[in-house]
Amino acid sequence: MVKLSVIVPFYNVQQFAPDTLRSLHSNARDDFEFLLVDDCSTDETPGILDRAAQDIPGAILLRHEKNGGLATARNTGIDAARGKYLTFLDGDDWLAPGHLPQLLASVEELGCDFVRTDHVQCQARARTLHRVPVAPRGVVLSPRDAILPAHRSTSVDYPYAWAGVYHRRLVDRGLLHFTDGLRTAEDRPWIWKLHRKAETFAAVGLLGVFYRRGVASSLTQIGDVRQLDFLRAFDQVMAETARDRSAEELLPKAVRTYCAIIAHHLGSIERFEPPVARKLKSMSAVALRRMPQDVLDEALDSMDAQRATRLRRLRRRPAPAAGASA
Repeated sequence: MVKLSVIVPFYNVQQFAPDTLRSLHSNARDDFEFLLVDDCSTDETPGILDRAAQDIPGAILLRHEKNGGLATARNTGIDAARGKYLTFLDGDDWLAPGHLPQLLASVEELGCDFVRTDHVQCQARARTLHRVPVAPRGVVLSPRDAILPAHRSTSVDYPYAWAGVYHRRLVDRGLLHFTDGLRTAEDRPWIWKLHRKAETFAAVGLLGVFYRRGVASSLTQIGDVRQLDFLRAFDQVMAETARDRSAEELLPKAVRTYCAIIAHHLGSIERFEPPVARKLKSMSAVALRRMPQDVLDEALDSMDAQRATRLRRLRRRPAPAAGASA
């Protein structure tokens, strides 16, 4: 019986894949499987994965015929997974030796739907600890209760799928799949769905996931049109939250988070290609006008002056005429 399925998408990460794969090898166990999803890589990644599939116990290689993005690659792994529990890793990150057995032990002991963990962010030689914004640790909690308050960082602001482990019953309930085709912010609708619809979760103090930042090929570093998928991701969060039985309580959090992400992208707009920068402004302005305006007013009033001013100015931006280019 497979106890744990580890889903690892890869796309053009030849420089980092060997470290990732070595870390999987150091976590291998007879009842673990490693689903290596090659998302139609065009560099040396496929050859590296071919060799790894022969070397790592429990490795299964899955290939896409065309590139679908991280969300779609994760879904491919979920569909193929046989484990009682599932977890994720990205193809340019790595795990500490023995992390996965400890992670599995924690969720088995707690008996909840999912467990969230801390992680280490790595950029060049710098290492930064990032903790799940949940207290207390090692205690089973209600996921819905961890969405609020709106003005503070909460569990839905820590969306990393690889920072945790998930019971198969979440797959059976349709809660673990990602929105196909999202190229960025794919974790955002996913984490909100988990917290609105799962029944139990916990946070634990395990520290064994190493998240590599500043990778040149990462979408977070590329200012092309794919970055604008964050708008589609948060539109999904807004629409699903508006239909929730506690919409009145939860919408202020969704609106404030959406505003913060728009402000973040506007604050680094110089990294976008000029046509994409113009589209970012236009689409963000439309998104602001779609939000419940009374909730938006409250969100802007609660933000710092610089971000609030930037968003209010964008909100007043004239809508493009029908048929006009953004």
